[in-house]
Amino acid sequence: MIVLDGNHLSIEQMKEICFQHEAVKISEESLQNVRASRRSVEAIVKNGDTVYGINTGFGKLSDVRIPDQEVDTLQLHLIRSHACGVGEPFPEVVSRAMTVLRLNALLKGVSGVREEIVVRLCELVNLHIHPRIPSQGSLGASGDLAPLSHLALVLMGEGEVFYKGEVHKTVYIYEKLGLKPIQLKAKEGLALINGTQAMTAVGVINYIEAEQLALACDWAGSMTLEALEGIIDAFHPAIHEARGYKEQMEVARRIREITAGSRLLTYQGEKRVQDAYSLRCIPQVHGATWQTLSYVKDKLEIEMNAATDNPLILNEGSLVVSGGNFHGQPIALAMDFLKIGMSELANISERRVERLVNPQLNDLPPFLSVDPGVQSGAMIMQYVAASLVSENKTLAHPASVDSIPSSANQEDHVSMGTIGARHASMIIENAYKVVAIELICAMQALEYRGIEKAAPVTKSLWEAARTIVPSIVEDRVFSNDIDKLTKWLKGDQFEWNAWQSYSEGGRHYVENT
Repeated sequence: MIVLDGNHLSIEQMKEICFQHEAVKISEESLQNVRASRRSVEAIVKNGDTVYGINTGFGKLSDVRIPDQEVDTLQLHLIRSHACGVGEPFPEVVSRAMTVLRLNALLKGVSGVREEIVVRLCELVNLHIHPRIPSQGSLGASGDLAPLSHLALVLMGEGEVFYKGEVHKTVYIYEKLGLKPIQLKAKEGLALINGTQAMTAVGVINYIEAEQLALACDWAGSMTLEALEGIIDAFHPAIHEARGYKEQMEVARRIREITAGSRLLTYQGEKRVQDAYSLRCIPQVHGATWQTLSYVKDKLEIEMNAATDNPLILNEGSLVVSGGNFHGQPIALAMDFLKIGMSELANISERRVERLVNPQLNDLPPFLSVDPGVQSGAMIMQYVAASLVSENKTLAHPASVDSIPSSANQEDHVSMGTIGARHASMIIENAYKVVAIELICAMQALEYRGIEKAAPVTKSLWEAARTIVPSIVEDRVFSNDIDKLTKWLKGDQFEWNAWQSYSEGGRHYVENT
């Protein structure tokens, strides 16, 4: 059970909630803050003060004063009119993340919603009722209006939800579970949709998957280094200490530990003086992506605990101020940065694939084929990797450099952060497939070299992956292999704790050799 209070939610906790289905609980202190901010909203309505979003229109219509008797109707119309997202729905795991993040933001106690709103959001998470939310339609300021409106519909008993692997009308699931629709009151509709939780939810899932991908890329690169009899000197700790980047040093250390004890690695001058950059510069390139991940994680964890709606109820309810915390620029830039970092992992991985299959660049059988000419072996797998990295290059164009004015030019600069986050997700998926291709090729090349000569840790990885993808003894439909290995790399079966224990053994070997 993870306790939410609006201030301390972490990526690690989100991983437990979203991928391990951990339940959540609202802290009592945050509930008190929610109740206090709601009393402020009710006082504003009672006193007849004019406050944006409570008794005014929205966007360019903010100067339109809403009659007191229509304040609640205003919120209903807001949600229905703004729920105009299009396209395929976000994956269910993203919907779950979005619900958690919207709940956590409201628990800061500066949004003015009633207690029953946050309680219902908590119920949705714990009952695994996940809103079905179209993925397209957000400008990333004034928040993720369209996606979050589809989330808000569910609180009202409208829209659709994922439940137990199926899509149902919300009203059907409510009746089935004995839940009652909530009638939104003053400020609550705006508080639910004015925020960055769509882009941040996609960003959190992206980060979790990207971190595992970066580890997988270090492993695949290590195996390729052995398969190509790479020069281990380039990974000497003194080289990387001389430059000073912590992440670069960590990648070099990881490569040394994974390949410790190998009888395939060489030393400079033994077979060649230097390796190509895709081998020699693994710590520098992979390390730079790990730096990107550190930046992205920092920005996501701030945003996960941020109040991003408008207006905010501040100073214990004495101050109600309109601002622009809904603007998604910090996450937009972080997602664009993530896109570039993950694209580069795929780029260098594809170059290693080329070195594994190209007979002009190695002494292995052409295209790792068991019968070159009659059988093509891994030839077209390299084509696929090249196609994927080329597609990533177009997706990596920064979404944040674009802006289209909206709401009659009242909202004249927007972040496009949700587009950036969605494109980052596509890049990560493509990159996983490229790394899977590298691993397939590296495993086959290791067999030609003699798997008994591989490092103990590498051999352990080879044995585990061979249970997913068998050795190539004859040409077959390799798309199945790529899909299965991609799924394995992304899933729990790729047990990093086990590999890290092997790595501890590798570190022991390095330190005593």
